[in-house]
Amino acid sequence: MVTHDVFCHKSLHFKAVSSLRTPFWYNAVPMTEPRVVPRDEHSLSRRDIDPDALKVLYRLRQADYTAYLVGGSVRDLLLGRRPKDFDIGTSAHPYEVKKLFRNCWIIGRRFRLAHVKFGAKVIEVATFRRQVHAGEEIADDGVPVHRRQAHGATEPLDGGDLAEAASLNDAETPAHIATGTASADQGDTESELESTHGGPEQDREHLIHRDNTFGTPEEDVFRRDFTINALFYDIGTFSIIDYTGGLDDLRSGLVRCIGDPEVRFREDPVRMLRAVALAARLDFTLDPPIVDAIRRHRHEIARSSPARLLEEYYKILRIGSAEKTFRGLADAGLLEPISAELHNGATDPLWLALARLDAYRAQFQSIPQTFSNAVLLGSLLLPFGLAPTGARAVHRGGEDLLRHDAPTPRLGGLPLARRDVEHLRHLLSMQRRLHDIEASPRAKHALMERAIFPEALAWLEIHGNAPAAAEHWQLLMAEPTEQMGIAEPEANPPRRRRRRRRRRFRPTG
Repeated sequence: MVTHDVFCHKSLHFKAVSSLRTPFWYNAVPMTEPRVVPRDEHSLSRRDIDPDALKVLYRLRQADYTAYLVGGSVRDLLLGRRPKDFDIGTSAHPYEVKKLFRNCWIIGRRFRLAHVKFGAKVIEVATFRRQVHAGEEIADDGVPVHRRQAHGATEPLDGGDLAEAASLNDAETPAHIATGTASADQGDTESELESTHGGPEQDREHLIHRDNTFGTPEEDVFRRDFTINALFYDIGTFSIIDYTGGLDDLRSGLVRCIGDPEVRFREDPVRMLRAVALAARLDFTLDPPIVDAIRRHRHEIARSSPARLLEEYYKILRIGSAEKTFRGLADAGLLEPISAELHNGATDPLWLALARLDAYRAQFQSIPQTFSNAVLLGSLLLPFGLAPTGARAVHRGGEDLLRHDAPTPRLGGLPLARRDVEHLRHLLSMQRRLHDIEASPRAKHALMERAIFPEALAWLEIHGNAPAAAEHWQLLMAEPTEQMGIAEPEANPPRRRRRRRRRRFRPTG
């Protein structure tokens, strides 16, 4: 018997269809029958979806492919939040997507993704995936051999296109994309599990090393991390598809693993960090089995790629809930295995710096361009004296300056990029000039022309403790150049007449 009950969580309003739920198993077939919530029983509307994402969904459906809005975008829309991106899962393979969109680029070395670009906006389209079982043979195009033979195929799908893909210049692909990295909201759909490393063989046997093949929507759901990240929105029927009870967990404000947390965290220890970050961002509660599993396996996060962990830190710092997340990481003991400096420095100065960072982020609907790695890194380094070794912090009018001859700072084994550290030094060196609001108009104009000025001003607003100076520069940026006392260069200055070269006399004969 099916019953209906109306429930809400904060701005979440829709009806749940409760039914007898069969147990599900990770990557086992069959797993469960999905719960399908029709349009009149949930609050997600097409009006809330990005118009360009709708274009991609409709064109994929018109070409007879399955296409769903997936991951964190569905979750956030149901919670009344604005998603930071809209991701699509489809049965179409990457080069089948490319044939439908002239504005599509194929990226990634390990698992190819389709990026459909609309100006500066990118709609990521990923083919449904599943984990490969031990001993299973996979063709080059990501299709299991037994499925290819069942359909009578003998040649790789779109072989010419795949050869073209192999020739892609990885130098033109951002590192976090080329390795198949995605946002935490995507629930490991494109996570770089292959980069997890280190540890004895008995520790490595639990890690996922092969999850690089195409699958069905159901298989794709059960390889995601948390139930609230595993919801699909079907643009064809306007319904929400729930295989894992994610709707109930949204109602309860609960972050719950898909499958056994003990197994999922050993497969990918970064999921422990993502669980804490997700709970902090949404103000949800961690499921008790997750808390117990983190307590037992927290040291295994040190086996993850340091570059991947640093990228996760940057994501946390950009999202607007950095203070609460890092407090949760400290309480869960997840800072110590990664960086002893962060673990020992998790005190009031750090919480104050992160709170200021969150307050600045709250002024923007989307991530501001001034949230560069340098600004975020400085917010972690300076509060508890992790300036570069040998550098002396000089306090002048509320600023911190770093000497350029200082060695690179350290945060445990995290690989801090030299360019980010140098960028941080440069923007810190500008703080004294930003505090000098009595400088000449020409000097101010020259300062504002520097490429690093927006980030230096953002640092002044976040950590400078000088609201009057920050307001002065904001007003100055809004003024026309002539009001600053600087003459505008002529649009078409007169060209200087070129002097004719005198012909050299050459005697004849």
